[in-house]
Amino acid sequence: MIRIANGQGFWGDSLEAPLEQMRRGPIDYLTLDYLAEVTMSILQKQRARDPRMGFAYDFLGVVSRGASDIVERNIKIVANAGGVNPEACCTGVAVALQKAGFGGRVKIGMVAGDDILDGLDELIEQGIEFRNIDTGEPLSTIRPRVLSANAYLGAFPIAEALRQGAQIVVTGRCADAALSLGPTIFEFGWQPDEWDKLAAGVVAGHAIECGAQCTGGNSQADWESISDYEDIGYPIIEAEPGGTFEITKHVGTGGRVTVAGVTEQLLYEIGDPRCYISPDCIADFTTVRLEQSGSYRVRFSEIKGQPATEFYKVSISYSAGFKAVGAMVYGWPDARRKARAADEILRGRLHRLGLAFDAVHSETFGADDSCVLRVGVRSMDRAPVERFTKELAPLALNGPPVVTGFGSGRPKVEEIVAYWPALIPKTAVHSRVTLQQA
Repeated sequence: MIRIANGQGFWGDSLEAPLEQMRRGPIDYLTLDYLAEVTMSILQKQRARDPRMGFAYDFLGVVSRGASDIVERNIKIVANAGGVNPEACCTGVAVALQKAGFGGRVKIGMVAGDDILDGLDELIEQGIEFRNIDTGEPLSTIRPRVLSANAYLGAFPIAEALRQGAQIVVTGRCADAALSLGPTIFEFGWQPDEWDKLAAGVVAGHAIECGAQCTGGNSQADWESISDYEDIGYPIIEAEPGGTFEITKHVGTGGRVTVAGVTEQLLYEIGDPRCYISPDCIADFTTVRLEQSGSYRVRFSEIKGQPATEFYKVSISYSAGFKAVGAMVYGWPDARRKARAADEILRGRLHRLGLAFDAVHSETFGADDSCVLRVGVRSMDRAPVERFTKELAPLALNGPPVVTGFGSGRPKVEEIVAYWPALIPKTAVHSRVTLQQA
């Protein structure tokens, strides 16, 4: 049996959770999931400005603060903190370990090959159209606006890095569940065609990938009865070689682990529960059997899997124009009526200025003593959006009375980053594993 903990459900999750997972009880592995679809485009922009960036910089703080725990407790770390620049991330990890006094004592493994942005045109020339999974459109329709393109790699490259002796494994984009599936493949010697075992590993990884969302956080299931949110525990897999496992948390931490709460997490972002497609297999979530096996413990069993597909999913982000959102707050009396009148006045002025938008959305929320008007605009051109940001504030003096607040200040123009899901044959993607000594 091995214990695999998760200490990060997204980039921006608790800075203390990874350290708490290492220090409050025994674990063998710590996984950290930093990446989301929009994150990749943000990291790509960072790397364009500075070739030393493009990864989840917070991870270096985890390594720096937790270096003694990692080394002295012999905990292995698997994190997708590499983003679009895993090489720079690994360099940063090595420096952090050296500064902490543990240079030369940790092998760092890097899994790369997911970033296909530079080879995108060549792949298109080879006949890979990257058709949008939702619309069927070929990528050529928006190719000049593409910002990032990353294939979701599977768990076997992570297992290979561990087999080569890595104690810290840094990846770029991979399937979220692969972070914990990789260790089980390595520890138990699971083979690429053991579909039921791989599916169990995928379900386990999916159960903990969002951190404390599995242990009572963001839960609709009787949330007011959950104890000690302030010290909520993050999830831990206790995995067994045959494919059964339990989800638990450290003793003495807050939150809960129940069948109802775990079921909520299992249903998160899965689509057809009979056919959850991962790079390594297809998991049938309808076969999952859950049992409350202890006060803070749920057992999973009887999970079935099917052969993997011939494709990787590709996460592509592209520029889709500009937007700005602003707000005004109106006070008593008749606050709601004033807010709605202000919306009509603003729209009329935008029309008189000849400003064309792809969309204008507004909403009001509040009561007659205080009401917020929030307005957002979107356009492929920056100029009309920029002008909109200068038309909201004047309403304070030349519109309905009793403006009690101007939102968070003048609206800011933001670039819209859109998501383009596609498929790529696995034969066109080449993962690579390299190791370095800290």
